[in-house]
Amino acid sequence: MSKKHNFGAGPGILPDQVFEQASKAVLDFNGIGLSLLEISHRSSHFVAVMDKAVALVRELFNVSDDYEVLFLQGGASMQFCMVPYNLLDSDKKAAYLNTGTWADNAVIEARMFGEVVEVGSSKDKNFNYIPKGYNIPSDCEYFHITSNNTIFGTQVQEFPKSPVPVVCDMSSDIFSRPINVNDFGLIYAGAQKNMGPAGTTLVIVRKDILGKVKRQIPTMLNYQTHIDKGSMFNTPPVFPIYASMLTLEWVKEIGGVAEVQKRNARKAELLYAEIDRNPLFEGAAAKEDRSKMNVTFVMKDDSLSGEFLKLAEAAGCIGLKGHRSVGGFRASMYNALTEDSVKVLVDVMKKFADQKA
Repeated sequence: MSKKHNFGAGPGILPDQVFEQASKAVLDFNGIGLSLLEISHRSSHFVAVMDKAVALVRELFNVSDDYEVLFLQGGASMQFCMVPYNLLDSDKKAAYLNTGTWADNAVIEARMFGEVVEVGSSKDKNFNYIPKGYNIPSDCEYFHITSNNTIFGTQVQEFPKSPVPVVCDMSSDIFSRPINVNDFGLIYAGAQKNMGPAGTTLVIVRKDILGKVKRQIPTMLNYQTHIDKGSMFNTPPVFPIYASMLTLEWVKEIGGVAEVQKRNARKAELLYAEIDRNPLFEGAAAKEDRSKMNVTFVMKDDSLSGEFLKLAEAAGCIGLKGHRSVGGFRASMYNALTEDSVKVLVDVMKKFADQKA
């Protein structure tokens, strides 16, 4: 069976070499006669994996010693809880920008711990844009923002200047473009879009924002617990961390995050140009806020949608059906998706338009 062009929203595509190396490690890790899945996480073999994964994060994002790099469990959804648990006292406030389903879920969790100031929301237009011109109160403990909104196809193009530490959910665009880590107090990202398989979550946290809340924090939900134990307080997700390490090695080998950004820009330009040119389609997100990771678009005549999906699937393009809250189509173009795959989709769109002309 030929390889499919995977435009699914997640778990996402990873580089072929990662699939190959990870599959070999499941059978025999580095020639030691044991599977990666059965070695002790305390062994020198896995400690080396963890150390290298952390070192690659630091290198690719130029992370200073002011920050700790953690590989945790529970996905970004656990971070919706851990962030306010560690940073927000019940008599304090936190600012949140609401740009979609996951940002909304983060707001809901934070309200269990303290006051939430929703500084802006795009809910009025089904989250098809990123709010602008909002003010971040200086008396808040932190400001939370979601960099890329997977469901609605919007992405923050420029992060705001904030008088308080910025906490950012980068789950669906981590390592897709350069960032200045020093502009953030805490960054978190589920691995399963751009970094590895589901099962681990990257956290980059500035040490000086921790240890200030008065509440007692449960051991497993306390960032300091995982800092003190090097992300190994309990058994870490060995395979997802290993696959993430391999993916970060791939990013480094191809030229780093700056090269990834160039590739992603070419893919996005190719697909958005066809959406804007093709008389049958139109984009779902505001043009100035269009995501380079998740391209959302609809058929002007919805009755043709099923026929188009069948044509796309016949060409090997899978995962294109849009989320139920937006409808239409969603082409997720994570780092490892090739430009050739995007060209196949564009050719299908052109062919479909020709058929209906």
